[in-house]
Amino acid sequence: MARVTAVNISQKKGVIKEPIPLGYFKENHGLMGDAHAGEWHRQVSLLGQESIDKIAALGIEGLSAGKFAENLTTEGIDLYKYPVGTKLKIGETIMEISQIGKKCHTKCAIFEQVGRCAMPLEGVFTKVIKGGYIRPGDEIQVLE
Repeated sequence: MARVTAVNISQKKGVIKEPIPLGYFKENHGLMGDAHAGEWHRQVSLLGQESIDKIAALGIEGLSAGKFAENLTTEGIDLYKYPVGTKLKIGETIMEISQIGKKCHTKCAIFEQVGRCAMPLEGVFTKVIKGGYIRPGDEIQVLE
């Protein structure tokens, strides 16, 4: 089963996100209280635990949910393999994949240590189509 393993938030951009027990994702906005939320195409960021594990296997210790500044840490699904426009039911929400990967303008600490990061290739961004709550353990369903 594909599921959410962590919901992560930060009030400032450019910092590691901290796990929270429950997040409210507002329609056409993103995670309430998160610095990256707003009316644009990258409202919510998602990264699979599998992607984090690949970087950890290169010798980086202490990697955990939120270290790559992702709002949702997932497991059991390779979201980056789905095309832009794919709709997902996550917890009470419905989200639409709006971007896969991203260009890193500044090199993060993880990139400096190992020469690569997971977000540029395997990070996924979504827009919130239907708002609602998401908590760790919630199932992820691909709708289309």
